[in-house]
Amino acid sequence: MQDIVIIGAGPVGLACGIQAAKHDLNAVIIEKGTIVNSLVGYPTHMEFFSTAELLEIGGHPFPTLNTKPTRPEALQYYRRVVAREALNLQLYEHVQRVEGADNDFKVITTKGTYLCRKVIVATGFFDIPNALGVPGENLPKVTHYYREPYAYAEQHVAVIGAKNSAAKAALECYHFGAKVSLIHRGDALSEKIKYWIKPDIENRIKEGSITACFNTRVTAIEPGHLLLEGPAGPSKLKNDFVIAMTGYRPDFAFLETLGIDIKDDASCTPVHHAETFETNRQGLYLAGTVCGGLHTSRWFIENGRFHAAQIIRHIKTGTVEPLQLQERYWKTAE
Repeated sequence: MQDIVIIGAGPVGLACGIQAAKHDLNAVIIEKGTIVNSLVGYPTHMEFFSTAELLEIGGHPFPTLNTKPTRPEALQYYRRVVAREALNLQLYEHVQRVEGADNDFKVITTKGTYLCRKVIVATGFFDIPNALGVPGENLPKVTHYYREPYAYAEQHVAVIGAKNSAAKAALECYHFGAKVSLIHRGDALSEKIKYWIKPDIENRIKEGSITACFNTRVTAIEPGHLLLEGPAGPSKLKNDFVIAMTGYRPDFAFLETLGIDIKDDASCTPVHHAETFETNRQGLYLAGTVCGGLHTSRWFIENGRFHAAQIIRHIKTGTVEPLQLQERYWKTAE
């Protein structure tokens, strides 16, 4: 029997595995994709907003040639941490359900069954995009995951959204020769766009290189056009590709399958203890961004990695650090 089964091999899940080993607890990490699977789906040449030291786990230094580490550097870093720590990973294996109770769980997957005392869910939120809910959203030309601009050269591209991801996608596609329209239901770009990105997108809009459609929503997606509803009423926009940067959400259906209650609040927050991260199902814990529900900006790698120490301490000793001390960690990371 394992002491712990960890669901999810993102940075926070890996951090939980490292902490478990440090406390002489046996742990297996089960991941439906590859190591740090969400990072694999990030834009190819993405730079993190955080510095390298804020992405480190297990005390392993994160070497980088840049002020801000890149996606390829992060993928290599976390892979090397896994190797150095000799973590027990089971990749490309889906968890279907968790049976039993505290200290006697049975985790059933697509490949087998694992017996364990405790379960940690570190599944993040990147797997399920927020849908537009309009006809044509399932057409092949629509994606909720932007990778790189090369396929969009000389094409009419609509980027939906007005935050960092949308601004970056719009700028990169424009610089690679796409005819870009930025569509947003609000009346302006987000104030949270990073300071080194915002002037560029604002200037491209001002000069007309990127067409901005504010206070506008997509009502339907057709093979060669988009139907829009804006300040001047209905309109039709020529379109070859749609990049819908509408955000993502945790897999609430999976959490409910595990017996985790979801609060009836604006963020649909999964129920968990603020200091131990234990859910309403005793012996089952949450870690990382999944704790925030729809509030996906509450936890990042930078502060979510500290969940590992808190959870493992509670599993090992039954004790917790005061919330005030934990908040020092979060503020340091921010």
